[in-house]
Amino acid sequence: MRVGIDAGGTFTDFVIAHADGRLESFKLRSNPHAPASVILQGLRRIGHAEDVVHGSTVATNALLERKGARTALVSTAGFEDVLAIGRQARPHLYNLTPPPRRPLVPEDLRFGVAERTWFDGAVARAPSGLGTLRNKLRRAGVESVAVCLLHAYQNPDNERAVIEGLRDEGWYLCASHEVSPEYREFERSSTSALNAYVGPIMDRYLGELEGRRIWIFQSNGGFMTAAEARRQTVRTLLSGPAGGVVGAHAVAALAGFRRILGFDMGGTSTDVCLVDGEPVLTTEASIDGFPVRVPVLDIHTVGAGGGSLARVDEGGLLRVGPESAGADPGPACYGTGTQATVTDAHVVLGRIAAGQFLGGGMPIDSKRSEDAIDAVAAVLGRDRVAAAEGILRVANANMERAIRVVSIERGHDPREFALVAFGGCGGLHACEIARELGIRTVLAPPLAGALSALGMLLAGRIRDYSASALGEKRFEKIFARLERQAKRDMRGATLTRSADLRYQGQSYELNVPWGGDATAGAFHEAHERVYGYANRELPVEVVVLRVAASVAAPPLTVRADEGTARREIRRVRVDGRWRRIPVLNRAAIADGMPGPALIADYGATTLVPAGWTMHPHATGTVILADARRR
Repeated sequence: MRVGIDAGGTFTDFVIAHADGRLESFKLRSNPHAPASVILQGLRRIGHAEDVVHGSTVATNALLERKGARTALVSTAGFEDVLAIGRQARPHLYNLTPPPRRPLVPEDLRFGVAERTWFDGAVARAPSGLGTLRNKLRRAGVESVAVCLLHAYQNPDNERAVIEGLRDEGWYLCASHEVSPEYREFERSSTSALNAYVGPIMDRYLGELEGRRIWIFQSNGGFMTAAEARRQTVRTLLSGPAGGVVGAHAVAALAGFRRILGFDMGGTSTDVCLVDGEPVLTTEASIDGFPVRVPVLDIHTVGAGGGSLARVDEGGLLRVGPESAGADPGPACYGTGTQATVTDAHVVLGRIAAGQFLGGGMPIDSKRSEDAIDAVAAVLGRDRVAAAEGILRVANANMERAIRVVSIERGHDPREFALVAFGGCGGLHACEIARELGIRTVLAPPLAGALSALGMLLAGRIRDYSASALGEKRFEKIFARLERQAKRDMRGATLTRSADLRYQGQSYELNVPWGGDATAGAFHEAHERVYGYANRELPVEVVVLRVAASVAAPPLTVRADEGTARREIRRVRVDGRWRRIPVLNRAAIADGMPGPALIADYGATTLVPAGWTMHPHATGTVILADARRR
């Protein structure tokens, strides 16, 4: 038995792959105050499990809520303010008085050490004054220390010396050459500071799960050991959404779709991605405004989920999110919250019924939803139904913009892709958003409410290795060193080479598969595909060499047990009016069945508006086609 666990902001999802091939899923309410307790509760319910792959939001939440460790940054003397200076980019282009940038490490916790390594790796001066530095860190009461010295990616000797000088103090220590051994000082410092900031939180969390064989899912779409996650916590910051990308890609490919837009709407946020053949990795990710220089799946997140709070601002406009009711207190309909959320709007419109949620395992208080929506309606001067529909329209607009970011703004026509809807709320919004974008096909996969957890079972173990190569010519020597390290860490792994390249004079790179002399040609093609042009006369620079080591997961049959056919008729507000429509489980869906209808699963609901038809696939995915667009 293998188990995938996705600890979300509102629910923690469990997917069990039994030895006979059956898939089973259940959800538990997340506990932001004691997240490990929910994991242990679920594992006790399951019983014996040989492998557990776990995607965690512990590090992400600590960062977003600024509840990480008291962290110090040790840099080369004279470069203490690299985090504050950054790239001097203006995030608010037309704002003459933008809010001040708040680094994770405040000025009084940034310390310089006298040392110097040149750009070619030659050590000009070994670190000195480490005793004084140790005393300063003690007096500052720090819990964690990030060490990021100039050019440590070329030669880490000075960083190692500083780490050794601080090792016996009980601090969580993080060296940049271990976390992100790559060119670019600000991004490397930011990544190291992030790792140190959330590392102690994750370390304590994993300590509570000791005694279990648990793998931790990474932002790159693979998993790693718990020991690795303790040292490189920054690689887990997007682990939940990354599982969704893997799951969406896998179920879509089984249904015959290789070009997809992933649409994962959970309780607190919506994560979108574009997959054109294979999921895309990037090293230019930013989380809450902080650069992260490690390979992550290219995901865009917006604060719009089932728990997103609705309010009326000072100008009288309806707003939805990014604030969320989360797991505690949750939407009003859960029985503890009082403020209106997107989920409450669906309850008011009849799309989520009292006995429907989690197979009837979680009661829904429709009266509390009505009261919460009424409070918003009173401020707007509208009735309850109009307020609920307005909340959903605003939420749809937020999520539609997110899909445009990963498609239209990057040169892709969304009409050429299928929209894969998952997460607890994704199916309730997918067809309406697809119609706005001209998308003709929506996929409602099996286990849609727990697809991220399923993706974690479908993924393999992955470790990434990198080395800066700017100005180098001995590429084979660098690759050989990275591959030796990969073989020591992961015996029997498949090794894949790639490189970050750019035209001479450019500031940013594109990653392409390494093919020796043919690599430059692959870069020209990639540049033309991404930017619309290529200049084959310009010299090409190799900036970073990368090796990915991977071990595939055991094969898994993606097909949930649909049970016996169930069908009922319910009064639902759909397409702007109240209608009596069928509410079906997947076993009751016939090929070509028209909307409007609701597809009710254990952890998710899909709204099929009028003009859409349903086509069940052998893998359990339901293909929804817009009959108005052919």
